[in-house]
Amino acid sequence: MSKKSTESVPEEKIVSTSSDGHGVIDGAFIDEAGDVYETSDSRRTIGLTSAIFLIFNRMIGTGIFATPSTIYALSGSVGLALFIWVAGMLIAAAGMAVYLEWGTGLPRNGGEKNYLEFVFRRPKFLVTGFYTGYVILLGWAGSNSVVFGEYILHAAQVEVNRWNQRGIGLACITAAFLIHGLALKWGLRLQNLLGTIKLLILLLIVFSGFAALGGHLRIEKPHNFDNAFAGTENASAYGVVTALYNVIWSYIGYSNANYAMSEMRDPVRTLKRAAPIALLIVGILYMLANIAYFAAVPKEEIASSGRILAASFFRNVFGPSAERALSVFVALSAFGNVLSVIFSQGRLVQELGREGILPFSRLWASNRPFNAPFMGLFEHWVVSVIIMLAPPPGDAYNFILNVISYPLSIVNVFVALGLLIVTFNPDVYGWRAPVRATRPITFFFLLSNLYLVVAPFAPPDSPDQNQYKSLPYWLHAVVGWAVLAAGGIYWVVWAQILPRWGGYKLEKRVVVEDGWSRNVFVHVKPGLPKVA
Repeated sequence: MSKKSTESVPEEKIVSTSSDGHGVIDGAFIDEAGDVYETSDSRRTIGLTSAIFLIFNRMIGTGIFATPSTIYALSGSVGLALFIWVAGMLIAAAGMAVYLEWGTGLPRNGGEKNYLEFVFRRPKFLVTGFYTGYVILLGWAGSNSVVFGEYILHAAQVEVNRWNQRGIGLACITAAFLIHGLALKWGLRLQNLLGTIKLLILLLIVFSGFAALGGHLRIEKPHNFDNAFAGTENASAYGVVTALYNVIWSYIGYSNANYAMSEMRDPVRTLKRAAPIALLIVGILYMLANIAYFAAVPKEEIASSGRILAASFFRNVFGPSAERALSVFVALSAFGNVLSVIFSQGRLVQELGREGILPFSRLWASNRPFNAPFMGLFEHWVVSVIIMLAPPPGDAYNFILNVISYPLSIVNVFVALGLLIVTFNPDVYGWRAPVRATRPITFFFLLSNLYLVVAPFAPPDSPDQNQYKSLPYWLHAVVGWAVLAAGGIYWVVWAQILPRWGGYKLEKRVVVEDGWSRNVFVHVKPGLPKVA
């Protein structure tokens, strides 16, 4: 094992330059902060098609099946609901452009953690602490487990209650955890198969929607597009922002390929083609699916169907028997998304362990005993189960969705702000990204996310507009800030108090193993040489 310091590398040691202008030392990437980041050609296995599917499979979860009913109910009209979907797509496109510039400027694994650490360097390691709270305390897989439970019960014609829905959801997330933890290769194969099913179901909805527009329905044609904006006056600022959260939840994943930049062949060229292609395909499919729902399901049924709108659509187009069968396939697509999310989040927890950020880092970093990040998966399973079981009946899905989307908006505020800082000060940061988001788009992304951060504290016009049945309207925003605050408290303990008590200095180094480099936080005692 060889180890390299993360101190700045003298220019005379740079023996070549990559096509995107970054320095290279014997194949090692040197970012603008002077950090050496090394990979090997054998690790670069992701091409254009794989990168597109990395983004595509992460974006298409259960959102398009479960959120359109809520979005319509909050917006008050068909026209405004579709407009909110367009607005969400524009925000996602702006976010994609921002992450494109970051990804091509710092083409290495890690995503927003690297970007925030690159620009916000003081106080030292504070960003790392915040990001640790963000990764550790959010149960991303919980929401799709709830949807899995609802669709399975609907297919079985069993009335949904608090415990049968969550019991099946618990079985879903536990199965995903055990499959990836005990049989990783089979888990990835199953994940890919269910991803295919998810795409086929969405395509079935889209093409069936064309038939529904032509009047081929088991019910009387609903004519939802006549006077499409009727009811818009009933919408509130609170309702619109909550609806936007639901849309943005459906688009989460446009930056998914940024986490695997070091594993891409020709990463800059691949990312700048894959991200727009994937987002364009998903955006078109989402709009067509919404048009299909409105073409086949009456407004009153849409507003009351909750997360099983897709089941109502299948019943009106194909009949009750097909509704139950196709509901099972929607549940399977939800399970596929749970597999995908718990795998990626478990890997993030493992990486925090490998970097020495978490206590008992060896435990979290280990791949034993089944060559899988078992403990990282276990941590995410625990948090997801707690978040899934804690909210009262009827509020679990919406609360999980919002409590995850809200901190993401806070993170994106700083991702956009950080990009503006480096683009306004390119010489200070040595910024020379080959793809530029442009400042107007970055400003738009910044302002959009600022709105999403502030607006949830504006009360709804009336209690019946509260998206929660028994929770305060502001709870997800408070919990979101608490998650990040917990990361800040962890930073105080990890990076300030413990080094003073232990008489050491916390430093970040780069470790190279088998041609693959990673950051490691090490304890340096006074007077010892600066080599880990």
